[in-house]
Amino acid sequence: MKQTRMEILPGVNLNHIQTDKFKIAVLSISMLAQLERETASMNALIPFVLRRGTAHYGDMEKISNRLDELYCATIDPVVRRIGEIQCTGLLASYPEDAYLPEGEAVAEDAVKLLCEMLINPMTRGGLLLRSYVESERQKLADVIRSRVNEKGLYAMTRCIEEMCCFEDYSVGRYGSAEDCEAVKYKKLTQQYHNLLETAPIEIFYCGSQPGKTVAGWLRDALCTMPRGEINYEIGTDVRMNSVEEEPRIYTETLDVTQGKLVIGFRLGECMEDPDKAALSVFNTIYGAGVTSKLFVNVRERLQLCYYASSTADSHKGLLFATAGIDFDRFEDAKNEMLRQLDEIRNGNITDEEMDYAKKGICSDLASMQDSQAAMESYTIGNIIDGWLVTPEEYSELVKDVTKEDVIAIANSTVCDLIYFLRGDEDSTADHSADIEEDEDA
Repeated sequence: MKQTRMEILPGVNLNHIQTDKFKIAVLSISMLAQLERETASMNALIPFVLRRGTAHYGDMEKISNRLDELYCATIDPVVRRIGEIQCTGLLASYPEDAYLPEGEAVAEDAVKLLCEMLINPMTRGGLLLRSYVESERQKLADVIRSRVNEKGLYAMTRCIEEMCCFEDYSVGRYGSAEDCEAVKYKKLTQQYHNLLETAPIEIFYCGSQPGKTVAGWLRDALCTMPRGEINYEIGTDVRMNSVEEEPRIYTETLDVTQGKLVIGFRLGECMEDPDKAALSVFNTIYGAGVTSKLFVNVRERLQLCYYASSTADSHKGLLFATAGIDFDRFEDAKNEMLRQLDEIRNGNITDEEMDYAKKGICSDLASMQDSQAAMESYTIGNIIDGWLVTPEEYSELVKDVTKEDVIAIANSTVCDLIYFLRGDEDSTADHSADIEEDEDA
């Protein structure tokens, strides 16, 4: 796949992948802003309100009809937290013209509709419609509150909130339910215009159209977008050390029948000049996959948990090891999960573990190119890191990672906080009856 990047308007970049591999094209527009508690819920709410109607298609029924005319195209809100950058915008998918009846074409019209939705929403007196804002803010607040229903995701979120309580990273991608419910339509309109004027904007396209063609459509459709002084002073603060000398332990009690253990680590000094390929190999050896030390030893050999895995956030320099356990297995599971990290620190890594990890990562990178959504997420994340590496190039970097690279990262890693979600003390539930699969938090 041929990838190019070009600035098409002030602070607006098009990341273009031309390919005939897919029957649909994908186009996303993301506005980038610093993740802050005061604005997180407003930024998250904006694309949901924009989706409700445009100046030409004033409500969701008219938008739906227009999307049907474009051969069932879709446009959905997208809100992400990448490190301490909040990405808020819209993502469209629509059929490639080559697969439509002869003489039919929807690509340019789909681009125009997406851009209209972004810069020309339905307003009254220059303000976003109050009814749309109030409806969408309640829906979003309900989504935020519903996180407690997914216990693995809830435990991960709570670990982050406690571990990074003095950092913007503790703010969720949607902000808080309380902040969301407090959003007023006039203030939201101001924030919407502020984003349009000052936010760096990243556009991603994956489809068959040439870059010059897509860029031309976008310039025409976005020519009336107000742009002022672009705020490039956004970024992620990477804390190298743990908050306290000894790991903090935080226990929370809910009505659950299976304990959720999350151990949060700082990746430390290796983040001064991060090697993303080596971080991937390290994380895979430690806990990401069925050949990892956590899975093979903590889950399979010692049977201390129902699942065990790890995930690394290379944007923020954090590592999380998670496990689903019986309440009385907390100490044993925690100690063994920490011991497996010590095994890597001590150089106890077999050639097979290195080989399996590298092959697994390279396989994932190869399969990513079969998913436009995965490519979009990968591209936006790398742009924010300033790391413009294709999946093929990434695979080559992974193959060059050594055991010494992995050991160095393990020795740099420091445990910061241990979070344990457990049930009531007098719970007599049969824990083994509630075995859950690993939740990709």
